[in-house]
Amino acid sequence: MVAGVHFLPDAVAWRDVGWKALAVNISDIAAMGGTPAFALVTLNLPPETPIASVDELYEGLRECAAAYGVTIAGGDIVAAPAFSITIALTGDAEIAPDGAPLLLRRDAARAGDLIAVSGPLGESAGGLRLLLSARPPSSEQERCLIRRHMRPIPRLEVGRAAIAAGVRCAIDISDGMAQDLGHVCVASGLGAEVSLAVVPIDSGLAATFPGDAALMAVTGGEDYELLLTGSTDAIARTSAALETPLTVIGRMVAGAPRVRVLDASGGEVALPASGWDHLSRRPPS
Repeated sequence: MVAGVHFLPDAVAWRDVGWKALAVNISDIAAMGGTPAFALVTLNLPPETPIASVDELYEGLRECAAAYGVTIAGGDIVAAPAFSITIALTGDAEIAPDGAPLLLRRDAARAGDLIAVSGPLGESAGGLRLLLSARPPSSEQERCLIRRHMRPIPRLEVGRAAIAAGVRCAIDISDGMAQDLGHVCVASGLGAEVSLAVVPIDSGLAATFPGDAALMAVTGGEDYELLLTGSTDAIARTSAALETPLTVIGRMVAGAPRVRVLDASGGEVALPASGWDHLSRRPPS
């Protein structure tokens, strides 16, 4: 995470930067159905960085590590012209009786699989839009959206439940639902059809951005919910094991590896160019 690229250093708390830096890596472990273990933290620090800021950053790291059973085992600090933090995180996979690791992968989708997500989408995109507006949040709903942007919740329990239920394909939604589902399509050689009407949207996002909430849910990045594909039975078993049930939003189909988002009448919704591209020129998020 680079200051001015992945977060706005003048608009967010350093403690939240620490939490997010570790949480997004834990989400990668969750997306494969694993359990996080040891983290190494590398800080690139400008010489003028206040010690208090570094202390706050590490307090956020400590909070996230404690919440998800991660041990921060070491790392490195180097001088740099701009602040950035890099985390290397190891994790453990469940093992099948034959000794093979049980993993969720992008290339394991099958035609006919249901597509399900673990929670509402678009909240982080809403929080980013509010931060970029450079005005203080005016309601609890707006504060919640900003918090979802800076304090993502890795869905470890969803990944583990999916593994136990026999699901073998998943991805975490970091670049935007449509773009990340597109990664699954390409890796699995399939198409995907999603019904816009059933994509879960938080009530606070809908109230704050009533005209844009649906497209923000489909194209906004950094939700860090899990997207799963699996048989009807496997998705149902996964959902039944969770405190918050999964939401089925579509189905994998034979055909060209692309995502089609459909409106209530079955027509395809034209999506704006969106999703996160690490090498494009974009506002920080």
